[in-house]
Amino acid sequence: MPIVNRFAELADEITAWRRDLHNNPELLYDTVRTSAMVAGKLQEFGVDEVVTGVGKTGVVGVIKGRNGGAGKTIGLRADMDALPIEEETGKPYASQVSGKMHACGHDGHTAMLLGAAKYLAETRNFDGTAIMIFQPAEEGGAGAQAMIDDGLMTRWGIEEVYGMHNYPGLPVGEFAMRPGGIMAAADMYEIVITGRGGHAAKPQETVDPIVIGSSLVLALQTIVSRNVDPMNQAVVSVTQLVAGTAYNIIPERVILRGTVRTLSPEVRDQVEARMQELVPSIAKGFGGSATLDYRRNYPVTVNDAERAGFAAEVAKAVAGEGKVDPDCVPMMAGEDFSFMLEERPGAYIFIGNGASADLHHPRYDFDDAAIPFGCSYWVKLVEKAMPIAG
Repeated sequence: MPIVNRFAELADEITAWRRDLHNNPELLYDTVRTSAMVAGKLQEFGVDEVVTGVGKTGVVGVIKGRNGGAGKTIGLRADMDALPIEEETGKPYASQVSGKMHACGHDGHTAMLLGAAKYLAETRNFDGTAIMIFQPAEEGGAGAQAMIDDGLMTRWGIEEVYGMHNYPGLPVGEFAMRPGGIMAAADMYEIVITGRGGHAAKPQETVDPIVIGSSLVLALQTIVSRNVDPMNQAVVSVTQLVAGTAYNIIPERVILRGTVRTLSPEVRDQVEARMQELVPSIAKGFGGSATLDYRRNYPVTVNDAERAGFAAEVAKAVAGEGKVDPDCVPMMAGEDFSFMLEERPGAYIFIGNGASADLHHPRYDFDDAAIPFGCSYWVKLVEKAMPIAG
C-alpha cells in the first residue's frame, strides 16, 4: 500500500506548517509559540482532548477511535525544539531568530505528526485511543523525562509508544530501523588532574599535569580497543583539554572533558567502571592526582523486538518492498525518546531525508518531500495496531 492519498492533497498545507515552524525556532523548554501553534491546530482538527503544559511546555492530543476509545492506547511522539545554531541555508523560510535554527528536523517531525492527527481526527478508522505527544527539550533538556514525570504514561494509559526521526543520506521515501539498541546512551565526563606547577625550565621540580592529561587521553582510547568486546560498540571521546596560562609555566591543574557513547546498559557500566579505575591510577603513577565526574545523560534507545518488527511491516506497507531496512546500523548519537521506551515497549524508526546536510549542521534542512511518507506511516501504524473489530 503506497502513501495515503489524502496526504498528497494535504502536502502543501503541512509543508506550510513546517516552514512556519522553521521560520520561528525555539530552544529547549521555551517552545511557547510552537506549543501554542500545535495546541491550536489540534483544537481546530477536533481531537477529543488537548492538554498543554505537560512537562512544562509539552502538548498532548487525544484521538479516540470509532469505538469511543475503548481498548488499546498507543502514543506517537514528535519533538519540537530547535538548536542554538546560526542558520546558513539561505532558504526563504530560514530562521528569523538569530543564533537559533531547526537543524535537526524537529519542525518536520512536528508537522508530520500534526498531519497525522488531522487525518485521524477526520477518519477515526481504528478502535482504541491514539495519543499525540508533542515534546519539548529533546536537545539536551530531557523533555521526554519531564513529560513522563508529569504523568504522560499513566494519565492517558499509554501501553505502547512510537517515535520517528529523519535521517540524512537515506533516500526520501525509505525507512530504517532495528530491534534492540538503535541510538546510543550519551554520557559526559569531566576529569580534573592536579599536579605541581612550576617553571617550564625546571620540569624536574614539578608534577606536570599536561603529561598526565596527555597520557590519559591515550589510555582512555584503550577502553574501547582493549576492554570492550569487538562485537559491541562504544565511543570514548576527549573533546576538551583545558590547561595553562603561559608558554613558560607548567600549570597546577588540567581539565579533560568528553563524551561516552554506548549501545547497551552492560557496556555503559563497563566503560564507566574502567574509567573510574584508570583515571586516578594513571595520575598517581606520575605523582599527581585526578578525579572523575561521570554524568549519565540519555540512556540507550532500545526498540522492543516485537514492536520493531511490527513497525517495519507498517513502513513496508507505506514505502514498498526493498525500501525498509529492518536491521540498520545503529546511530551513536543520543535521543531522549529512550526514556519513553524505558517506560513502555515500542519502536523508534528513521525516515529518509535524502541528500541533505547532516543533522546539527548550519546548512541542514528537512526535506518536505518526506512529509507524505511520515504522515502515512503514523496513520497506518495506528490503524494496523488498533484495527476496527469485525
